[in-house]
Amino acid sequence: MIEVNGRSVVWVSVTQEDNGMSIGQGHHHSSTSHLRYSRFLDPSNVIFLSWDFDFDAEIITFELKVRTAGWVGLGVTNRYTNVGGDLVVGGVLPDGNVYFSDQHLVDEDTLEEDRSQDAELQGLMEDAKYTTMRFSRPFRSCDPHDQDITSDTVRVLAAYGLDDTLKLDREHIFVKSIFLLQIVHPDDLEVPEDTIIHDLEITDFLIPEDDTTYACTFLPLPIVSKKHHIHKFEQKLVDHNETMVHHILVYACGNASALPTGISDCYGADPAFSLCSQVIVGWAVGGTSYQFPDDVGISIGTPLDPQWIRLEIHYSNFHNRPGVYDSSGIRIYYSPKLRKYDMGVLQLGFFTFPIHFIPPGAESFMSYGLCKTDKFEEINRAPVPDIQVYGYLLHTHLAGRSLQAVQYRNGTQLRTICKDDAYDFNLQETRDLPYRVEIKPGDELLVECHYQTLDRDSLTFGGPSTINEMCLIFLFYYPRNNISSCMGYPDIIYVAHELGEEVSDSMEGMMAMNNVEWTPENIKKAEKACKEAQQTVIIKTIDEVVENTTGWIPDIIPTPRGPCLESSGGKVEPQDKNPAGFRAAPLALLDSSTATLRCLPLAALLFGQGALSWLLASLQAGV
Repeated sequence: MIEVNGRSVVWVSVTQEDNGMSIGQGHHHSSTSHLRYSRFLDPSNVIFLSWDFDFDAEIITFELKVRTAGWVGLGVTNRYTNVGGDLVVGGVLPDGNVYFSDQHLVDEDTLEEDRSQDAELQGLMEDAKYTTMRFSRPFRSCDPHDQDITSDTVRVLAAYGLDDTLKLDREHIFVKSIFLLQIVHPDDLEVPEDTIIHDLEITDFLIPEDDTTYACTFLPLPIVSKKHHIHKFEQKLVDHNETMVHHILVYACGNASALPTGISDCYGADPAFSLCSQVIVGWAVGGTSYQFPDDVGISIGTPLDPQWIRLEIHYSNFHNRPGVYDSSGIRIYYSPKLRKYDMGVLQLGFFTFPIHFIPPGAESFMSYGLCKTDKFEEINRAPVPDIQVYGYLLHTHLAGRSLQAVQYRNGTQLRTICKDDAYDFNLQETRDLPYRVEIKPGDELLVECHYQTLDRDSLTFGGPSTINEMCLIFLFYYPRNNISSCMGYPDIIYVAHELGEEVSDSMEGMMAMNNVEWTPENIKKAEKACKEAQQTVIIKTIDEVVENTTGWIPDIIPTPRGPCLESSGGKVEPQDKNPAGFRAAPLALLDSSTATLRCLPLAALLFGQGALSWLLASLQAGV
């Protein structure tokens, strides 16, 4: 033992033994390199996690610091249950010896040691206040009890005890969704010295006593005498209203647009408040600030740049709280120091309106939105150079389980651009790609969204409410062009006919979905019909020019998993998707205190949101 600031401290390494946990005492065995990423894992700030990784070597290092003199544990679990989750545990005994072991949860209360020990201890320290454990592990081991570290959202499992008895206490177990493999850290990026801050916000807005409100207002961008670049943005939230703000979007307006004044419902009776459709900045629940790569920025101050934006704030007031005023928005950071490229945002996915439907009681249901880029140059009214995608933002509502964007060229699947197989509604953030993806005119882009509705007893329709659904992916790219969105939807008449419903137009097709008995067989039949139906693709520009085309959904070839890293035993077969010990529970059975989600019926969705006239006009126009 040594003394640090008057306290007894143990920092020791371990030696591997064949019989049970590793026990050891001795010299300093910790890597002291700085770990770039960190956050608290619990609401009381008792558990602090730091981490970093070597993307090429596929090794991640964790340091867990817990306010306890007992054991600590860190691992990965899944969406539905901690059973089957892996947990690396360790601690320091009163005599200075340490214990360290790679384990997994057999049930909610029982840990069992893995046959294959795939975590490498780098240090264990205990002082009068904290126990700190530092270790590394491969992204993917060959142990069936170890869950993979991927570029998806990872549900990090942390646990601890008040003493050295390895017993799970549910009050000391926490799960937090984290995007662990963040390629770019803000500390690695340049911050111009002459940065200027500007807030785009709604001021003293009285949040209605409704479940869902989309509030929109039009605001000018900063007036500058020469070109500047926006290089960072962050959410600006009123503390007591954080749980009510679902997302904030900033849309660039074409300079020819005649814009209304005041604050109104974005998608209500006045269609002017839905003008401006090119997203330039987006934040959603769980997200944080985002700084662009050093070579790209949002251009302002030239004749080609937008002068006004539409600020959209989605409020979810499910408790119908009265008298709540809000002044939320987006804070932008800009500078006259210019970057190499002007960036843009391309919105992909399933066109958000009630032709998008998801049956109730579905363990799995896939939706698709197609984008065909062969008309980009025609609608852009100028040549469209190859675009380089560097980041993305994924968005569904509560039924969403996974999303991916896939690229095709000349009829052949080229790559998966981005994906998240463990999507979490409460963690929606702008993420950087590990490498930049080139999209050429003529490529096809397909968005696939996976939903689960085991907790619902009525249809879920596409729409703006949190209890409706969306299927969107925003691609951040350069150089900027005028295309704001490219989204698709299936021929609902064909889908209805495949389900045995006689309909003659799209409105009847949507209404007919309420007549279907949603058995597992009909759910699969609907999914197949939606994929096989011809897609209408809607391409839109910043100036609200709309062009339609059609196409068909191509098949998606799954990306094979990479090789695992073997350790001292255990083997997982390449096709084995789920680790041994995994037992998924239906979402509806997880928490009896959770209220069953209410889904707006189609009629309420159309009439209550003032969308019927818009929908009819859109359908008549071939949208």
